[in-house]
Amino acid sequence: MLGVLAGGQPQRVGDISNATHLGQSTVSRLLATLESAAFIERDGGSGHFSLGPDLITLAGVAANQHPLFRASRQVAQNLAFRLGVGVAVAVRRGDAAFYLLDFEGPDAPRNRTLAGQRDPLHATAVGKCLLLGLLPGERGSLLGNLRPLTARTITDHRRLDAELSLAERRGYVTEIEELGLGRAGLAAPIRDAGGAVRGALGISGPLSVLRLDERESEYATAAIESAERIGSAVGYVGA
Repeated sequence: MLGVLAGGQPQRVGDISNATHLGQSTVSRLLATLESAAFIERDGGSGHFSLGPDLITLAGVAANQHPLFRASRQVAQNLAFRLGVGVAVAVRRGDAAFYLLDFEGPDAPRNRTLAGQRDPLHATAVGKCLLLGLLPGERGSLLGNLRPLTARTITDHRRLDAELSLAERRGYVTEIEELGLGRAGLAAPIRDAGGAVRGALGISGPLSVLRLDERESEYATAAIESAERIGSAVGYVGA
């Protein structure tokens, strides 16, 4: 039920009932319980429901309990300030990249945070980094048909495998307008003590600000070094 409200738009009881396939009386009782716990709020005028502020407390506690969040928060924040663009850290949750944290750089402000959001693995730099921890057959089973999000989204598994093979050799992966038009990114994998991919550190922003064609080497070096610094905090000792 909270997932329905996580879309960002206030919902009526009927909307939530349709989305969850629950009866309206059941939905009303559950909403009353969530409202009493301040996990949701109801607009007195419209009767629409939205997520409540007490969820921020729970989100903060959950984030601080995650070892990768603790290891990467300051590193990512410093890097965003130094490069001037966005820096995020993500982990894999099923077939999606889940953002643990996100910092915007002074040259690329955003009107929303990525933290807590999910993006397709095959269409983002951080997502493709997270796929490095899987064999080609495992990737195919996990992702199935690759859904196009723009004209530049990779929709062929062989092409995706070839790009990830290149990423393994050079230590980072790029993405240009594969998730959304006008945006690009670069990411490096974060590895644990056993060398397994634990997460990914991504650098992203508008194409006009990121200037990936001019600054790819700079970003790659920064991403790889920062990812290794985070990895060392969770046991990674290098190749």
